[in-house]
Amino acid sequence: MPKISNKGNLMPESPIRKLVPYSEIAKKKGHKVYHLNIGQPDIKTPEVAINAVKNFDIEVLEYSHSAGFESYRNKLSQFYKNQGLPINFEDIIITTGGSEALLFAMGSTMDQGDEIIIPEPFYANYNGFSTASGVNVVPVISSIDTGFALPPIADFEKLITPKTKAILICNPGNPTGYLYSKEEIMQLAELVKKHDLFLIADEVYREFTYDGDVHYSVMNIPGLEENAIMIDSVSKRYSMCGARIGCIVSKNKEVMATAMKFAQARLSPPTFAQVASEAALDTPQSYFDEVISEYRERRDTLITELNKIEGVKVATPKGAFYCIAELPIDNADHFAQWLLESYDYKGETVMVAPAAGFYSTPGVGLNQVRIAYVLKKEDLITAVHILKEAITVYNSK
Repeated sequence: MPKISNKGNLMPESPIRKLVPYSEIAKKKGHKVYHLNIGQPDIKTPEVAINAVKNFDIEVLEYSHSAGFESYRNKLSQFYKNQGLPINFEDIIITTGGSEALLFAMGSTMDQGDEIIIPEPFYANYNGFSTASGVNVVPVISSIDTGFALPPIADFEKLITPKTKAILICNPGNPTGYLYSKEEIMQLAELVKKHDLFLIADEVYREFTYDGDVHYSVMNIPGLEENAIMIDSVSKRYSMCGARIGCIVSKNKEVMATAMKFAQARLSPPTFAQVASEAALDTPQSYFDEVISEYRERRDTLITELNKIEGVKVATPKGAFYCIAELPIDNADHFAQWLLESYDYKGETVMVAPAAGFYSTPGVGLNQVRIAYVLKKEDLITAVHILKEAITVYNSK
């Protein structure tokens, strides 16, 4: 029979979604599953976005401009400027989610066999996007013992080769929740300027920062205009994951002209989702104040409960809504599957994301899981209690 491609064989499974069949089996058994595995907020989407779609008067569902509605890009530009980011509408191309923005960024800056340096653990789909783009990931490992802070710049520099084209960061980080300081961002800026590289920053969790810490964007750095590429999305900001609207942003005109060719090849981003996203920009600040306060309380609840489990190590996240927890087990993949397939506590169990899939270095993160604190506090307390009981049973087998 015809064979699939090598690229297809190399395409990694999602550590976030690959256990879904087992969760479905658990639910068919009548078990309640607490989903700690996926960053799907339970926060309501702003009404202004929902109403915009409901009330959209349309006779023909047309293509939009390949770069997205100009009205949306103008409004988005003003949104960024209000946050202190000097971004004009021509610096923005609307994409089908942040995922497509990352694919456009890689396609516009890298060729087959080129290298991209990424601090790990990192968002698992960076592996998939790199494979799809024919790009090789070169990891630089950050440690749970430092809260997953930026590794020393010397660790980056020794990995740079003639094939290196970019450094990619997620700030605040998925899966770690780490928020890079201004000093760390400036160190990376100096490095990419020194070696003539791109600095791609996935900033989709920009609003989610806690404890008074402030997000510092790559678009805020004078002199980095030709190197900086920002990735953004409405998915988390407005709890609109299903809209699949993101954007690629850069002051580098050559990058944006090249990204535009990729945008034209896929014709246009989805119309109704742009309508919702444009309207969402009118969301009042009170919405974000309430959401951030809720996530901060959820974070504190989760970390407090995890620290009650003997043998668990966890770094307190500074942003986003994830953390990496190191468990007193040998194999998180096996444990996560066992939780769904063979275990329940009073008819309930939990689903976590094994963290090995967030690394590209083989054999790293085998006893770690990513936990998303997107459930209400009471559910988080229950879920961690189930996890505690499960670890005891699992280790006694």
